[in-house]
Amino acid sequence: MTFINDPMMKEIVDDFCVEAESLFDQMEACIAKLEQNPLDTSELEKYGQMIDRIMGAGKSIGATEIATFCELGKVIGYKSSQIREVPLLEVVVAILGDTIDMLRKMIKALKLGDNKCLNKLNTKAFVTRLQWLSSKFKDIERSSCAIDGNLSQNSIDDLLSSLGL
Repeated sequence: MTFINDPMMKEIVDDFCVEAESLFDQMEACIAKLEQNPLDTSELEKYGQMIDRIMGAGKSIGATEIATFCELGKVIGYKSSQIREVPLLEVVVAILGDTIDMLRKMIKALKLGDNKCLNKLNTKAFVTRLQWLSSKFKDIERSSCAIDGNLSQNSIDDLLSSLGL
């Protein structure tokens, strides 16, 4: 069931947007702390938990593009919390910050009633960075990142292809 196209459910969609924007602010606070200390994996965990909340709510209202981007951000956040390479973590932090920017644009489009928001956003370069980054975590297993019980590189690639990319 999708609420995003149903005028009777506009209030639910609006509430989702308000909650997502509030979580984005908190996620940006995590990014700011990570910019100061990329090894503070607790901030990556917090980021992952918040983006997971947006993902679940996005799925429940039928905002599949938003949910998919959140799922990718969740995977990157959680998996990167397992590494200790500062240069790679600095790249992760930058990309997670960009993820928030992309999601903010998607939420804005959703609020305006444009449920095909990806068509209006330039996501190709962003998705290329996500693909490159996800390849850095191929060997990291983490149950909280499981997609249907199994997160492989193919699962990440499937998520990206579900976005038409």
